[in-house]
Order: sequence, then structure tokens, then C-alpha cells
Amino acid sequence: MNISVLGCGRWGSFHAWYAARVGHTVTLWGRAGSVHLAELRTSRTNEFLTLPYAIHLTDDLGVAVRTAEVVIISIHAQALRSFLRDLCAQGLGKELTQRQIILCMKGLEIGTGTRLTTVVHEELGADVKPVVWVGPGHVQDFVRGIPNCMVLAGEDREALHHLVGELGSPLIRFYYGEDLLGTEVGAAAKNVVGLAAGMLDGLGYGSLKGALMARGTRELVRLVRAMGGDGETIYGLSHLGDYEATLFSPYSNNRRYGEAVVRGTAGDFHKIAEGVYTAEALMALSEEHGVDLPISATVYEIVTQGKDPHAQLTQLFMRRAKSEKE
Repeated sequence: MNISVLGCGRWGSFHAWYAARVGHTVTLWGRAGSVHLAELRTSRTNEFLTLPYAIHLTDDLGVAVRTAEVVIISIHAQALRSFLRDLCAQGLGKELTQRQIILCMKGLEIGTGTRLTTVVHEELGADVKPVVWVGPGHVQDFVRGIPNCMVLAGEDREALHHLVGELGSPLIRFYYGEDLLGTEVGAAAKNVVGLAAGMLDGLGYGSLKGALMARGTRELVRLVRAMGGDGETIYGLSHLGDYEATLFSPYSNNRRYGEAVVRGTAGDFHKIAEGVYTAEALMALSEEHGVDLPISATVYEIVTQGKDPHAQLTQLFMRRAKSEKE
């Protein structure tokens, strides 16, 4: 296939590298003036990987979209709506709707809690059927040949089967995800649980991660069901299956950020972890659907409202006794 990857950061460059590895013709796009693109043009490398010379690098969005059968979008989740509007303003909206779109990002729109595929529908039209590519794994592991399992989720079963066949390899085994709502919410929310895990690490309370995982899944199951999705999806690769990579790995940006918040070094990060935005988006969904999200609310109070992490986490785990099934 002809695949264009829009976004040349850590994950965008990885998706280009991976698509070329499994035999596709690949174009990687970055904005004009992008430091990441300039680095790749100069040396074909970044801090994570080396791109083969067969991958075409460009800052021409028209070229990237018009030459593709499949368009992978890998940018900051909160920038998706404005990015799609820019695309349409350049007259590329129609071309994009005629491509298979894969969203390789995890998040919910801040303020509204809107899912990213819904953002695509709102900006490009209801006929577009975007697919999301989520699940566990770190670029640092993949480029060393360490395999993992991930999930492609969407509403078009035929498209999913085609993409799994074209993109699967011994490095990444794909599963089909037919509950798009649960997959998106679960994938986004695991970053919030990752922030909480990092805070526990910072406090020296890592032994509470077991309770965090058990209760984190329970509150997200309730939310997904209230939204009309399949709560069991939370126990799959998009959420629970991603806990090891997000709650324990030294590469996890959200875990590291949560730990830095406790240690007072969050200002050293060059950008805020996506889980910070997702925590705020989950509060909008909590209110809209009337579902209590105590872990997400605690993280929100700490990272957005500046509440004391020790006091908030102690209060979270010392709440009134309840049945484990609640």
C-alpha cells in the first residue's frame, strides 16, 4: 500500500519506520520548519530510530495526502480538530475523506470529552470511517525487535480485516476491536491511571498499584457502559492490556510525569503528558453521564487544581469501605 504518515514526532516516525519494515511505500510528513523533520532530513535519525532512505520526507501536505491510500495521523490529540480544519482550508478535505484514515493517538478532546473519531466525523463528515490504532508498546522496545500485541478498532469490519492483514507482522500482532467507543475511551483513560501510578512511585507507595489497577478498570467499565459501549472492552489491550507499558515502564511519559509532579520537577518536561488533558475531559464525561470517577477526579485535582498529591491520594485509598464489586 501507499501509506502517508502525518506527524513526524516519536510515534509518527515510528509508524513510518514500521510501515516500511512490513513492505509498504511510505511518505512521512512534517510541518515546514519542524525541528523533527529537519533532523530526519539531515541524518535520517532521531533519538529513537533510523529511517530507511526509501521513506519519502516532505513538508507538502498535498503531496502526502494525494499520494496515499492510507493516511496515518499521529499528532497531539488536542491538535486534531484544528489540524483537520487546516487540511480542509487547503482544499484537501475531500481527498482525505477518500482515504482510509488511521488515528495513532490516544486522548479525548479537552473540555467536552469528545472522542477523536467523533472529531473526525464532525470535521470531515459522517461517511468517513476512521480506524484507531492503540495498545501497549514503546518505540524503544519495538526498534530493538521486542514484539507486542496491539489493536485496530473501527466500525467497518471489512476494512479492519484488510488492515490487520496488511500491517500485522511478527513484531506487532493485531487484534480486531469492534467496540470503537470502549477502545477509544479506554486507551485515553489509561494515561490518567498512568499519571496516578507515577504519583504513587513518587510517594514510595508503589505497592498500591495493584489496587489502582483493580479500581481503575472498574470505574472505566461503568463509564463506558453509561456511554453505550461494551464495558468488557476495558479489560482488553486498549486499557488493562496497556497497564504494564503505562504504569510500570521507565519509558512511560505519563508515569514519569506523575512522578515528577510529586517530586516537584514537572516543569522539566518539554510538554505536558496527554493524561493531564484526558483527566479534564473525563470530568466532563463524568458529569454528563452521572458516573463517579474517583481515580480520574483525584488526578484532575492534583494536576489541574494544584491539590497536594499525598493528601489527595491518601483520601482516595482511605475512602469508606465498600464491596469490591462496586
